[in-house]
Amino acid sequence: MKLLKKHVSAALLTLPLLQSSLGGSYASAETAPASMPSTVTPPAPPSAGYFIDHYKNNNSANKTESTNPAIGVLSGYNQLWTPGATWDTGTKLNSNVLDANIQKVVDMAAQRTPSEADAAYLDDRRKQSYSVIDGLGPLTDIYRTNAGATTTINNIPADAVTKKYNDEGTNAGSTSSNLGNMVSLVNTLRGSYSSTNPAKEHFNYPRPFRWSSTSIVVPALVPAINPDPGKDGGFPSGHTNAAYLTAYAMAYAVPERYQELLTRASELGNNRIVAGMHSPLDVIGGRTMATALAAAILSDPDNESLKKAAYEEAHTKLLTQTGTAEDRFSNYDKNKAEYTERLTYGFDQIHSTAKPMVVPKGAEVLLETRLPYLDSEQRRWVLATTGLPSGYPVLDDAEGWGRLNLFAAADGYGAFIHNVTVAMDASKGGFHALDQWRNDISGTGKLTKKGTGTLVLQGNNTYSGGTQIDEGILEGESKTAFGTGNVTNNGGTLKEHVSGELTIGGDYKQSSNGSLELDLRSKNDVLNIDGAAILKGKLRLHFSENYVPADGTTIITYDKRHRNEVFSSIETEGLPSQYKVKIIYKSNSAHLKVIKK
Repeated sequence: MKLLKKHVSAALLTLPLLQSSLGGSYASAETAPASMPSTVTPPAPPSAGYFIDHYKNNNSANKTESTNPAIGVLSGYNQLWTPGATWDTGTKLNSNVLDANIQKVVDMAAQRTPSEADAAYLDDRRKQSYSVIDGLGPLTDIYRTNAGATTTINNIPADAVTKKYNDEGTNAGSTSSNLGNMVSLVNTLRGSYSSTNPAKEHFNYPRPFRWSSTSIVVPALVPAINPDPGKDGGFPSGHTNAAYLTAYAMAYAVPERYQELLTRASELGNNRIVAGMHSPLDVIGGRTMATALAAAILSDPDNESLKKAAYEEAHTKLLTQTGTAEDRFSNYDKNKAEYTERLTYGFDQIHSTAKPMVVPKGAEVLLETRLPYLDSEQRRWVLATTGLPSGYPVLDDAEGWGRLNLFAAADGYGAFIHNVTVAMDASKGGFHALDQWRNDISGTGKLTKKGTGTLVLQGNNTYSGGTQIDEGILEGESKTAFGTGNVTNNGGTLKEHVSGELTIGGDYKQSSNGSLELDLRSKNDVLNIDGAAILKGKLRLHFSENYVPADGTTIITYDKRHRNEVFSSIETEGLPSQYKVKIIYKSNSAHLKVIKK
């Protein structure tokens, strides 16, 4: 089907959402995990070479897949669409997907609220880096003040429906400001090699309103429509690319806001659809391209000193201050749901769903400051075990950039394919001292915790290789935090912080150098050990929420216990001063003997 010059059949405006493409429900990356790889060695390079080695070939002189790595990353679009010599002569190869792609825009336009239209206007007219600063939450205003980041688009002008307004602000700020290194890092990621124009010109895929009509565009943005459709391609979205590049730069410098910044970029991309300016596939393409560009630029040795300076600057000049700006991204669950949905926009998997996850060369740099206590190989395994399943439109590029899920990767491993040793040095501060893994971890590998830092496991974990604590603190915040295997405490602290039961799926062996810490808020807080228990070392009981246990309350159950092994000492915190407790060991459980002084 050829594209009509001015508009497409009005039937498209009422086309029902196709069950095989976009719909009211979507295929969640969490419900269909990626096929696990056996190695994280980068796949063979595509025809244009590894992206990070040739990213500077993304320029106006290179407009083919074999010469421009950015076009190569997006080459999955060639399975949906054959570009024409002009904007209106391309051919659909998969009408189901492409029609649904436009229908999604039509539906969002019909359903958008006035506040959503206003947000879409601001994200269109403001410079993208200025907008993404919102992801810093309470620090937003402090950053803007200290970086000299400004905008001239502060509201929706009354005559915006007839007049185009351009932002004359400073985008991310000034390189000579107090946060000049952070600004420079943003500018570098958004620099000379990051334009979407070569890809737009290659794919020649029209914007949504050229498939339907300008009625889907936010009225205040109609004056911003480029009058020349031949210079106004839709795929990939330039605004989305710019937003993600900014987010990756800021997240490198401020990993404490990693997921919030990525969510803000994802919101800006989504607002391109709300605006009627771009389609879901345009936005997916912009994100994928930005991910590859960010990794390439951050991996470039020429930028090594800059990225370190930006990180240091953020942690000495920005994070040391207390901000009071609104944090629109404080709800983790909401962020995760929205970000995950926007990775695929509800498209079904139209290609093989069995391709193993691959990790692009250099992609591990995107987690360098977020998971600083892991080495490069470990970060690659995190990316491999948190990636999207195969088969989605556009996302199965040869190197794997489209399938990366960096929001999930920021929550640690998705599986232990092999044994994993984590060494955290609390003296280095930040994530070295304390981090939490929120993913549901599967796999057959073993987790060994070393170093003085604290690692918190929050997922519903099923890994079966066992858990070992040699140093520091390993804290469980879910019923199955420690998987299904044995747990051995050689010298650190195993900490339970769960409302209700926490289960150890095998044996629990604690040496004389180890400590077990239980958080007790009610009689329902019990540590269940499915296997045998060897209980040496310390037991710490932390009572909270004014809980005073009844005499005989069970705190630990086990299949059996070595008769001669008992905790060498018991410490309590939070128990009213008129009470003290002792431990009574029975054949299958340990109880509290409560004594009132």
